[in-house]
Amino acid sequence: MESVYFLTDKIFNMRNSIFLGLMVLFFGCNSNSVEKPKNLIGKDKMVDILYDISLLEAIKMQNINGGMTAKMGNDYIYKKYKIDSIQFANSNKYYASDIAEYKKMFERVKERLSAETVKVEADMKKNGQPVSPNPNSTLNSDTPQVQ
Repeated sequence: MESVYFLTDKIFNMRNSIFLGLMVLFFGCNSNSVEKPKNLIGKDKMVDILYDISLLEAIKMQNINGGMTAKMGNDYIYKKYKIDSIQFANSNKYYASDIAEYKKMFERVKERLSAETVKVEADMKKNGQPVSPNPNSTLNSDTPQVQ
């Protein structure tokens, strides 16, 4: 269960890193010239995919169960959601072209990650495991938040 605690630490780090990285990466794509793909992934499904990607990134960073390659993570996402890399890339590009909407999608991912962290910490307390404060968490801190 100790690895779960470290996973929650990494979720907070990865969540913020992924959010900021994607915002910066796609900031230049903020134009109306991106056409809606014919096989656009629905917004709710895309949020689910981004959530799973966040979890997979945290697992990769923790090297849990011998680690995971990027290809393994990608293959898992494509199989689970019955999509391919081109469909994901085109849909991601389309959603990223509207920064305000893309940010809302990542806020939903962030909320899910926070809720899952609360659940894990409650389970740890219930099982008598110590839950120490996450020094990397930006929740309830003076750390500036992306607005």
